[in-house]
Amino acid sequence: MRRYLRIVVLCLACGFCSLLYAFSQLAVSLVQEHPMLFDSLFLSYSVRCKDFSLCYWNPYWMLPSDVCGMNCFWEAAFRYSLNVQPIQRMHLAVVACGERLEETVTMLKSAIIFSIRPLQFHIFAEDQLHDSFKGILDSWSFLQTFNYSLYPITFPSENAAEWKKLFKPCASQRLFLPLILKEVDSLLYVDTDILFLRPVDDIWSLLKKFNSTQIAAMAPEHEEPRIGWYNRFARHPYYGKTGVNSGVMLMNMTRMRRKYFKNDMTTVRLLWGDILMPLLKKYKLNITWGDQDLLNIIFFHNPESLFVFPCQWNYRPDHCIYGSNCQEAEAEGIFILHGNRGVYHDDKQPAFRAIYEALRNCSFKDDNIRSLLKPLELELQKTVHTYCGKIYKIFIKQLTKSIQDRYDRPPKER
Repeated sequence: MRRYLRIVVLCLACGFCSLLYAFSQLAVSLVQEHPMLFDSLFLSYSVRCKDFSLCYWNPYWMLPSDVCGMNCFWEAAFRYSLNVQPIQRMHLAVVACGERLEETVTMLKSAIIFSIRPLQFHIFAEDQLHDSFKGILDSWSFLQTFNYSLYPITFPSENAAEWKKLFKPCASQRLFLPLILKEVDSLLYVDTDILFLRPVDDIWSLLKKFNSTQIAAMAPEHEEPRIGWYNRFARHPYYGKTGVNSGVMLMNMTRMRRKYFKNDMTTVRLLWGDILMPLLKKYKLNITWGDQDLLNIIFFHNPESLFVFPCQWNYRPDHCIYGSNCQEAEAEGIFILHGNRGVYHDDKQPAFRAIYEALRNCSFKDDNIRSLLKPLELELQKTVHTYCGKIYKIFIKQLTKSIQDRYDRPPKER
């Protein structure tokens, strides 16, 4: 009797496998004959099966209501049967507090306008900003080029007060991103006052240039040591000759979580999550720029772990207010504009403000983006009385190329 039962079970299993194979072959033939069918399914997947992230310090979690597990299961199985891999998203993180909503939204808009691959935004913000972010980003959902997750500002509970008052409110949140976003392999962190003038895809591709020891990438704090801050005033170790600026930070967070870091507190190497608090306790009376100073100290002791990209990837007023000192930007234009010192909101550096206002006021319509350049150049020509304005063409050199590549070429050539 048992023998017969085994034969019956075996036959049922074989029949089930044959049925699955037949359905998969039918699906393949349908996609080959009607490629738009799969495209529509993939787009629906991007809307219905949202990415989600969990707070590192919250042990109780459930699948969110807007993440439909059954759809994810069946659509994943369908893609597997087609032997098609979904497009990998680029992960972009930002921390917004206080009056930073408009800046952050403008930064996100600049990322969307020029990027080619889909984006996943990780937005850490004070609770009172969440509804505003949600309303604006949901109104952009027709673009179908990004997903987003909103998070509260979160620090380890035992030391939350110390981290919150470091430098500026929320500023040190970025230090904990590898510990909070545990399911994210790589991430681009940017300050709220960043503007992308070329696709995020291009800085994301620098991850492939990391050697086996490198875990993160940043630009130098200064190109000209005579006006450098760290080499003249710092009371703590810092990376290289002039330190690094953390306003644009590309990270392989899998490597960051695994690495044991050399330090000057103990002979034992420490993991990322174990080194931060001891470092703050040792240097808190000696640091001025908060989390950026801590990053400089870490990479001073672990220089082999840092990939340094050129100043055009993090172009700040310091690169032109005393005369141009970023040669790469002079040659190829500015790739990422960093409006620190509040220059988007005052008249001290009108060239920076002109770029910001042009992108802030721009809509997602192709014609609107194409028509951005001429009035922008006219505005920049009014800034030639400043050192930055005298070299205004580097502000639009890469921007012009990005618009032409993204919006002026036929779709097949993009």
